[in-house]
Amino acid sequence: MAAASIGQHGGSATPRSGRALPVAVVTLAILLVWYLGAVWLNAPQVIDRYGDQSWTWQQLAADSWSMDRPVLPAPHQVVAELNKTVFQTAVTSKRSLVYHGWITLSATLLGFALGTLLGILLAVGIVHVRALETSLMPWVITSQTIPILAIAPMVVVVLGSVGLTGLLPKALISMYLCFFPITIGMVKGLRSPDVLATELMHTWNATPSQVFWKLRWPAAVPYLFASLKVAIAISLVGAIVGEMPTGAQAGIGARLLSGSYYGQTVQIWAALVVGSVLAGFLIALINLAERLTLRVMGAQP
Repeated sequence: MAAASIGQHGGSATPRSGRALPVAVVTLAILLVWYLGAVWLNAPQVIDRYGDQSWTWQQLAADSWSMDRPVLPAPHQVVAELNKTVFQTAVTSKRSLVYHGWITLSATLLGFALGTLLGILLAVGIVHVRALETSLMPWVITSQTIPILAIAPMVVVVLGSVGLTGLLPKALISMYLCFFPITIGMVKGLRSPDVLATELMHTWNATPSQVFWKLRWPAAVPYLFASLKVAIAISLVGAIVGEMPTGAQAGIGARLLSGSYYGQTVQIWAALVVGSVLAGFLIALINLAERLTLRVMGAQP
């Protein structure tokens, strides 16, 4: 029993240690390449400053990693900017990335909610109405071939002309991007039940609503959550893109835009990191909701 217990504990610990080492190695490799890339891209400007003065490789590397406006900031410069704008600045200040992150997150969540509702409704209609499948599905697919950078300004201008400004235009842009994977995933999920199971429901004289709620919907739940993980990340991208061509004064997109205007590359990279953290956090929430939902439905852990 003791040996079995030790074996069980050892078996449960091995996968964790097996994951930690590859992640650490890849992280160190990324940091190394990043630091070398910073030297390579920033070196021409640093050498121009030296002029006729002699310099060493150590001096070149140190100066390349400490430029005020580098072509590629070093990792420690991005960390310092994050520390200043996230932890050392009041969250209500317009210089705080927490403030800008919340603005973008609000549009992301609203667009995600609207896109999820639209995607599910379209999928249900496509699965149950053959005419919608032949007439609507091609337009759903075609809608994603139009560049979002071309649509975003038009959406903002049209909605602004009728008095709708602020959060809603960005949310609609997010909805436009994120409804597609949900629609496709739900169509696949609602059609995933076996033909024999569907025929068995008909044998029991099940109504269409009973077939949907007791067979099709439970079968589609794993597909739904897989689509939601993609959709939430795309929704965040849509919110950021919606802020950039509209001259927004707040949000991660606004920080990216102002950083590009004034050549503040460190600010740009810090905003990108915050956006990445937000995306990871949102996907983690969807993953948690998936585990809880599947557990309630009786799925095996």
